[in-house]
Amino acid sequence: MLSAQNLVVKYGMFSALNDVSIKVEKGQIVGIVGANGAGKSTLLNAISGINKATSGSLMFEDMDLTRMSAHAIVRAGVVQVPEGRRLFPEMTVYENLLVGSAHKRARADRSENFDKAFSLFPRLKERESQIARTLSGGEQQMVAVARALMSSPRILMMDEPSLGLAPIVIQEIFKVVTKLRELGLTILLVEQNVHHCLLISDYAYVLETGQLVLEGTGQDVLDNPMTKAAYLGMAVKEEAAVD
Repeated sequence: MLSAQNLVVKYGMFSALNDVSIKVEKGQIVGIVGANGAGKSTLLNAISGINKATSGSLMFEDMDLTRMSAHAIVRAGVVQVPEGRRLFPEMTVYENLLVGSAHKRARADRSENFDKAFSLFPRLKERESQIARTLSGGEQQMVAVARALMSSPRILMMDEPSLGLAPIVIQEIFKVVTKLRELGLTILLVEQNVHHCLLISDYAYVLETGQLVLEGTGQDVLDNPMTKAAYLGMAVKEEAAVD
């Protein structure tokens, strides 16, 4: 459904991504994990059209996204939930969601998408007239996800949705991600919460300093000794063979 081939993104002389290739199949949750500075957000921003690729290609089904504008990419159905939520703080919950349905295709589905958003996040229905900056961090993240859903996405890209949230709220957010997949939405999920991300991912990639170092099913990557040692804080012990 979505593929990046030999993607390179540079900031001046610095290579933030170097020859990165991924693919996302329809109906999957695909996880992108790695440490701070690995290039995870740069990858999502390149797909979104926020950062332009220096070289390589980006395809969404039969559509070439490589040189498309960010707003055209959203209209095509590739929608990002940004890191840090990026809400309009002085607007209400309802107004923030309304912004998500600005383009023509989304306007046609506005009523249905409001129902979907409030079904997933009943708390937002109770707070639809509340100013966004007065919400808790978890509620703000719900608004950010709901706003993206208002754009009628065909693939939803989520950048660190658990960042800065309490453990109980993190559990709720990951349940929502799984529910969205069950509803037929394709998810590309960037997360520093490696364990949670890999548990729900059908397929996963590990980025280190702009390069792919590991890929496989979510479970295979979770079970890999390198993942355990580098990201899960688990020392991998090798027992010497005894004759």
